[in-house]
Amino acid sequence: QMCVSRCLQCVGVSLVPMAIVSMLSNILLLLPELKIHFLLEGHVTREATWATGLWGSGFLVLLGARAFVQSSKTRGCCAFRSEMLCQMVYSCVCLLAAGFCCLVSATGLSQGPLCLYNTTSGSTWGVPLQPLPNRHAGYLYNRTMWSGVCLEPRDVVPWNVVLFSVMGGSSGLQTLLCGANILNSLLGLILGQGFCHNKV
Repeated sequence: QMCVSRCLQCVGVSLVPMAIVSMLSNILLLLPELKIHFLLEGHVTREATWATGLWGSGFLVLLGARAFVQSSKTRGCCAFRSEMLCQMVYSCVCLLAAGFCCLVSATGLSQGPLCLYNTTSGSTWGVPLQPLPNRHAGYLYNRTMWSGVCLEPRDVVPWNVVLFSVMGGSSGLQTLLCGANILNSLLGLILGQGFCHNKV
């Protein structure tokens, strides 16, 4: 095995569990209390409904991982360099998808969940924990706000914090791996398959 091929295979295999974790996290974010009626009624946090963990860090990254593993078996100088060019494109797409998912996760985490809460005019659905300059810096820095503000779904604050953190962390690692894979593919494109053995 040559260095570029081995690196492609390692990245491809590593991306698979991260993609699965992102997909599962996004699915659970869509089902507070593991009940579907919140989703059907439109009472799910906006960033979760964008489903970036499903199509971005999930499906697109899985396609890229499959391509990375398959291309690691390519032999022949011209075929290998052609494959490296394709891998650069795949890596860029995966990097953008995972990066977008990471950004959405961070936004969802900072804004807080959509929930039913009490106001002066009665109970209403909204995002009561989002940071406001004239009120508070955000619920993440004040855990006393985690309970008692949201009435429904039950325990939605820790639910969102944990799942958005997991999805953001997973997609962040995917972004780093895809960035490294772009450099790896570039080396393979320029230097050829056997540059580790001084064969250009």
